[in-house]
Amino acid sequence: MKETIEFNEPIKVSVEEQTVTLTSGDKTETKIFRCKDVDFSVDGNSLVLEGHAEKKKTNSIINTVKKHVLNLSFGLETGYEYHMKVIFSHFPMNIQLAGNELIINNFAGGKKPRKAGVVGANTKVEVKGKDIIITGSNKEHVGQTAANFEKATVIKKKDLRVFQDGIYLVTKGVKQGSA
Repeated sequence: MKETIEFNEPIKVSVEEQTVTLTSGDKTETKIFRCKDVDFSVDGNSLVLEGHAEKKKTNSIINTVKKHVLNLSFGLETGYEYHMKVIFSHFPMNIQLAGNELIINNFAGGKKPRKAGVVGANTKVEVKGKDIIITGSNKEHVGQTAANFEKATVIKKKDLRVFQDGIYLVTKGVKQGSA
């Protein structure tokens, strides 16, 4: 199977072995693929994926790689945005951003601050009161950052119907004002 992905003009594509790099202006996204049965090559401003054998597994790998590359190009063109909400009822939770970490103080009355990491160099986090906005050009990095924030505020050994404090995902999608 052979699949060709064509890119619009501002996006430039380059391949080095199984590493695909997409560049648009000053933004760059790189993805390393580890698939033995697929060859990567560049033809003009398009990426060519070619499988070694006509097998169902090879075709599904090529389709998966294609979708990952299309997500990267869409992220460079418009971007992804996740909105999260800080919810507390028992103890007033305090959150602050320090470099590439979100620090959560006084969660469920705990004395020790909880920390959640921001994934990716192009992922931006903005804290506005009880709202957290995560934006970036890589869907995987934005999603993993949101998951890290949620996981940092998991309550254990308590009734979850009563203790609903935490940081929760409200909406996810395309960056506002882009499309």
